[in-house]
Amino acid sequence: MIEHSKEELITRQLDDLETYVAPDGSIIREMPEFPAGGLSHCTVPEDMVSKAVKHRTIEEIWYCISGYGEFWRAFDYKEPVVIDIKPGTSLNIPCGAMFQFGNNGKWDNKEKKRISKEPLVFIIATIPQWPGDQEAVPVKGYWATS
Repeated sequence: MIEHSKEELITRQLDDLETYVAPDGSIIREMPEFPAGGLSHCTVPEDMVSKAVKHRTIEEIWYCISGYGEFWRAFDYKEPVVIDIKPGTSLNIPCGAMFQFGNNGKWDNKEKKRISKEPLVFIIATIPQWPGDQEAVPVKGYWATS
């Protein structure tokens, strides 16, 4: 979490931001934020499957800017939802929802082969601000992790 004053005007370049590994295993760069929420840049390397987690107190909105993969979301009491991810896909993660995601690349279903390998990249809005790694609670996932 980046600390700053409410009256501070912040500008950051993506390449200058420090990276860290999130509890789910993805690579995160924190962008400017306010106590009410923030943005981060998330990279999922080729062939990676995240650890499954759920959040204690926050909600998130994810927007895919590049890459291809799959995303699983579920509540304990509802049927799980698995969606394909591609550039332009947006989704929400309500507080308490279990989730997991993987970068399986772009597939040619007719030829049954992968035609693209690249990082899967998201912009994530976190509401309120990310409180720290204790926020993510490990859960039983949909896929085996990598």
